[in-house]
Amino acid sequence: MSAIFQPKFNYVRDRTLLEITDKKVVARSGEQAIFLDSPVYPQQNDNSAVYQFTLNPDSDIWFLLRYGQPSGCDFKQCETALREAIDFWHEWVHSCHLPACLFNAPWHDTVVRSALVLKLLTDEDTGAIYAAPTTSLPESIGGSKNWDYRFNWIRDASFTIQAFHHLGHKDEAVAFLKWFRNIRSKTGSPNELKILYSIHGDEHIEEKKLFHLSGYKQSKPVRIGNAATNQWQLDIYGEFINSVYELLRYEEEFLIDEWDFIKDMAEYVTDNWQKKDAGIWELRGEPRHYTYSKLMAWVAIDRSVKIAEIKKIDAPLESWKKTRTAIKKAILDRGYNDRRNSFVMSFDSDTLDASTLLIPLMGLLQFHDKRTTNTIQAIRENLATEDGLVYRFEGADAEEGFFVICSYWLVINLVLQGNRSEAERIFGQLLKYLSPLGLLAEEIDPETGDQLGNYPQAFSHIGLINAALYLGKAKYNISHTPEPIGRKTR
Repeated sequence: MSAIFQPKFNYVRDRTLLEITDKKVVARSGEQAIFLDSPVYPQQNDNSAVYQFTLNPDSDIWFLLRYGQPSGCDFKQCETALREAIDFWHEWVHSCHLPACLFNAPWHDTVVRSALVLKLLTDEDTGAIYAAPTTSLPESIGGSKNWDYRFNWIRDASFTIQAFHHLGHKDEAVAFLKWFRNIRSKTGSPNELKILYSIHGDEHIEEKKLFHLSGYKQSKPVRIGNAATNQWQLDIYGEFINSVYELLRYEEEFLIDEWDFIKDMAEYVTDNWQKKDAGIWELRGEPRHYTYSKLMAWVAIDRSVKIAEIKKIDAPLESWKKTRTAIKKAILDRGYNDRRNSFVMSFDSDTLDASTLLIPLMGLLQFHDKRTTNTIQAIRENLATEDGLVYRFEGADAEEGFFVICSYWLVINLVLQGNRSEAERIFGQLLKYLSPLGLLAEEIDPETGDQLGNYPQAFSHIGLINAALYLGKAKYNISHTPEPIGRKTR
């Protein structure tokens, strides 16, 4: 067998110097260094270390790679370290007592696999959550919609909390709030809050194009950084406040010092909900009155009211309730299109948008409201396939694939409508698009069924887990966990 060690630094923009001493290899670039140890003598070929060795079926060879300093690990210790790692993951994964488990279905192990993805995307030191571990995997082969997702989006991380909680992983959900608390300490007011940060909380994220790289299957440009950090997105306030509310629904401890910032957020939304923004899809065009953004503005106020009432905290409830009513009226008056018989992407527009499937899930309308059922029908007829693959919005098919999480939103809506058999059918069809390792990217190619976009994608796996949650609640009528938003009749 053979192996080649040929590292490149700074996206192949810096020179790499390779040094081989006995069985040890070090690659250097400026003050950076990567060390590789093995029991095999390598041969140097320019800036590569080439290994040739024989491996029997019952034997193994360890290669120890470490950044910054030599591994300092005896090869005999590797087996111990491996066993400890396996024991950790076996202890961490979701375990349950069937049939009381919400996920007691043929897809039980798939849900566990998705939970592992979310855990691996969570930074152990900070609690932040990567949207994906990759950059510039394209939304269409040969296309230019190639983005860097190696950051923590407030939106994505907030949606993760319900998924972690229902799998019994409360520590990870609380850890994210601690990360956010650190962000808050650096932020003077809600208007300074960014939609995304680095894992360590850096908000200065410049987007650059690396024209010297060819990209995946010639999909250019390759990007590092993400210019979406400069967008103003109204929805993030509702998503964060809703995540805090979710913790309260699970009877988690509520720190009173969190309230000041939540209250500031609610007041900020009260003052700014009528402004245009960039929306959940982060389209790089003119701001609009996106319906989803208004929905999450309503959620920000609604959940703030509920938190204040639950915890009996002093708050301007009368003012907030008036704002909540005004936002809902605006959504129903201008976000619903009578001609299309559906909620639409932005106020007074004609464009269908799958994000409007979240309207009943967030509790703005009951799931059996005619406007909700009409919207589901319109999206199934115009944005979806028979198997439940769904585009984000009308026109998206020209330059991207089906958006995975939108399909799971559809599944949840069907569950809430009482059409569990159809929801299970679509959910089962969606599982066919999982990779052999049980992973999901952001999108599905409409022609080949291949996965598109950055991989694995937290948003997609969050959708899978939460859809399985709603199916489980409907199938087994289990009452020892809080009702998902949207199932309660108000």
